[in-house]
Amino acid sequence: MIVPRISQHAVAVADHYDELDPVYRRVWGEHVHHGLWGTGRETPAEAVEALVDTVGDRLGLMPGDACVDIGCGYGSTARQLAITRRVRVTGLTLSAEQAIFAAALPVADVVIHLRDWLVNGLTDASADAAWAIESSEHMVDKPRFFAEAHRVLSPSGRFVVCAWLAETDAGGWKVRHLLEPICREGRLPSMGTREDYEAMAIAAGFTIDGYEDVSSRVARTWTICARRLVKALLVDRHTRRLALGGRNRMFLLSIPRLILAYRTGAMRYGIFTLSKAGENGEPRGPGTSAQEEPA
Repeated sequence: MIVPRISQHAVAVADHYDELDPVYRRVWGEHVHHGLWGTGRETPAEAVEALVDTVGDRLGLMPGDACVDIGCGYGSTARQLAITRRVRVTGLTLSAEQAIFAAALPVADVVIHLRDWLVNGLTDASADAAWAIESSEHMVDKPRFFAEAHRVLSPSGRFVVCAWLAETDAGGWKVRHLLEPICREGRLPSMGTREDYEAMAIAAGFTIDGYEDVSSRVARTWTICARRLVKALLVDRHTRRLALGGRNRMFLLSIPRLILAYRTGAMRYGIFTLSKAGENGEPRGPGTSAQEEPA
């Protein structure tokens, strides 16, 4: 597990997203997560929606399912799946700015709460499915992140986690100059490996139904973000002010690190498909039953 030299906490994560809110929407868009390219010809918007669709497919969502979006951001993933899969979604975000933005775009069967997942207050066994797209990285207590998901899911519930991961056995300059600064500048309390995540998931009671390394299919997200950021710095005074004097300005400098981290293999992007055994010991619905090879 990569841990930054300066410890991070939930308040710092919330402040990061609140202060950088206009930059995130300009540079990353309303989904605030990587895109997933299949043919390579998809637009950035199509690619981010493709990642959401992949999550929906892995979860085997069915109409009427009660779902939880852990770290829902602006609510775009929750809205997309509520509309396309006809599910009910409860989303949680630490960011007040994100919650305000989400509230301005109401969709039936989507409810967004300003709340920490680690103290989520949801009822035991109340959800059929849950997902966390690039939010587990911000969890101060990752074992508890998995334990809470297991508690909230009903028997036979499914859980998909899309995560920034450290290369297994990464060391030396990759940690010093890429992974540790990315954690520190991005307000990540830690960055785990595939093995770390699988061990925590199993300890929480989950069965691992599948894992896919899609690093090569998401990495171009950061070159797109870099171009958008350069353009924003040229034309937008507010972006320049945040880049020069904002409390969280260092994250903007992490974009080149992220590009290099993917190119060197120091950082990976993995999709975990997990299940909670049902009363008969079997998970619900379709899923990836075999471990998939890295892309």
